[in-house]
Amino acid sequence: MNMKKIFLIALISLNFGNLLAQNSGYWQQQVDYKMDVVMNVKNYQYNGKQELVYTNNSPDTLKRVFYHLYNNAFQPGSEMDARLQSIKDPDPRMVNKMKESRIKTLKPDEIGYLNISNFKQDGLVANAKTVETILEVTLAKPILPHSKTTFTLDFDGQVPVQIRRSGRNNAEGIELSMAQWYPKMAEFDFEGWHADPYIAREFHGVWGNFDVKITIDKEYVLGGSGYLQNKNEIGHGYQDAGIKVMYPKNTKALTWHFYAPMVHDFTWAADKNYLHDVVKGPNGVDLHFLYKNNPNIIDNWKALQPMMIKVMETFNKTVGDYPYKQYSFIQGGDGGMEYAMCTLMLGNGKFEGIVGTATHELGHSWFQHILASNESKHPWMDEGFTSYIEDLALNDLRVNKKGNPFEDSYKTYYKLVESGKEQSQTTHGDRYDENRPYSISSYYKGEIFLAQLEYLIGKENVSKTLKKYFQEFKFKHPTPNDIKRTAERVSGANLDWYLTDWTQTTNTIDYGIIEVKIDLSYTGKNTVITLERIGRMPMPIDILVEYTDGSKESFYIPLRMMSFEKENPNPTIKRTVLDNWTWANQTYEFSILKTKTTIKKVTIDPSGLMADVKQSDNSYELK
Repeated sequence: MNMKKIFLIALISLNFGNLLAQNSGYWQQQVDYKMDVVMNVKNYQYNGKQELVYTNNSPDTLKRVFYHLYNNAFQPGSEMDARLQSIKDPDPRMVNKMKESRIKTLKPDEIGYLNISNFKQDGLVANAKTVETILEVTLAKPILPHSKTTFTLDFDGQVPVQIRRSGRNNAEGIELSMAQWYPKMAEFDFEGWHADPYIAREFHGVWGNFDVKITIDKEYVLGGSGYLQNKNEIGHGYQDAGIKVMYPKNTKALTWHFYAPMVHDFTWAADKNYLHDVVKGPNGVDLHFLYKNNPNIIDNWKALQPMMIKVMETFNKTVGDYPYKQYSFIQGGDGGMEYAMCTLMLGNGKFEGIVGTATHELGHSWFQHILASNESKHPWMDEGFTSYIEDLALNDLRVNKKGNPFEDSYKTYYKLVESGKEQSQTTHGDRYDENRPYSISSYYKGEIFLAQLEYLIGKENVSKTLKKYFQEFKFKHPTPNDIKRTAERVSGANLDWYLTDWTQTTNTIDYGIIEVKIDLSYTGKNTVITLERIGRMPMPIDILVEYTDGSKESFYIPLRMMSFEKENPNPTIKRTVLDNWTWANQTYEFSILKTKTTIKKVTIDPSGLMADVKQSDNSYELK
């Protein structure tokens, strides 16, 4: 081989190596919005202009882009409408008493819409086509890897009668709940475009900065994402201490100027009768509370404020410090829904319910708005992980704390298994047959993923995992593999089997005690305990043996495929580590150096953290 050929091969190899190195690294797109919108509060219509600087950090050349037009779902004949008419258990908020779709009967002045015009790319006309809730744009010129382009467009919209999350005049009288109200760039990542039609579930967005101006009647009080830039001109409780805000004569409308850095969403709400309180939270964060001037709810919203300070402290301690300088709890929407730097939540219910909703939605600031997993594909990651820290925080608030704050989630999951309606957590959020199995899978089984991880690798390791996960993936889009690999790096355990069985199948955990008998080979002085694996999913096993004299002893059976030995979760109780149990062997036998007559009770998993779907054979009492 001559030197010329050797050099050519070396050059090709070097370039290929560089290409692999580039492709192997994490990347995400960047969007920077400027929007100027005018709201007509008489007909609930608005118009605006949008400038979006799009940074293509991917290795791909983009010839098309996609926007979400969520408002278009609230029209008769939409996919959302069709889904409501076909699903067995429609969301009761979205149907009438006859379980008929509320969208189906919307009148022209009640529907939602978002119309796009004058779409340009760097001043050049681009072909933009609306396909219900998606805007398909064929670009005027390709966007090369690692380059920027600027999109401009005009939009006009109508706020729908409130049916789900966004809308006007909700059940509690809030005039404007403005969620997903603007043309929103769809996410493009290593999997490609995520331009899912809006059928009812969750959202997925691109990280960026939002510079938003909203012009509206001066009587309205606004709350939402971002920092108010002109607070001393606006007032309404936002002004600095000692500042008296005076509007110029004949002022009919105010322009609210918000800036939200490094978020993937922008939401706001408005009402003429909002009360607005501000309290200092941990690390100097301003906590805003906007709620109706209704005597029946004021006391609850006042009492909520110090509790949310404590909850934020718990979340900071459990996961990592909240990175922004404001968060707003806003009465609006339906139920509760997480948005960037804020939540829209109902506020007329019982105090316990308000606290629970506020705690859960605040928790989403970590699991969705800082750690932004794909909610449509992996709803168990944001809903489940949020539920996990929610239950920890609520338990911290209790005087009488629960030993297992997650036990209700386990019970609900068991009912799902019994129903026969469980679907794998790899199911796209829109593709569940019914709403209830979706909710249980996302919230409860998703929460158990972390609670049961405590059983597998220990509570301390899970605590370290969450903190490391936050530090490594904040302001990114983590995937299921990322939380698994973080737990592996922290603990040293092999956990691929756990992620696979728990989230990618409907395999269940079911272990039982077959018998406790005298070991005849030791002249009756020892006792043999025989266990069996009934379910498909394997687990390591904790055994607690209680003796008639009141003493206790524990035994730990490692799972071979984990290649891991958990630290003793109860150091005050003597523990014996036994030989590991392989998945292929359905039974397991071990001896105790005690006579059978000295044994009172044998229990599998006394912690209750292993999600064994059949508890009746998990204990064996000797009488």
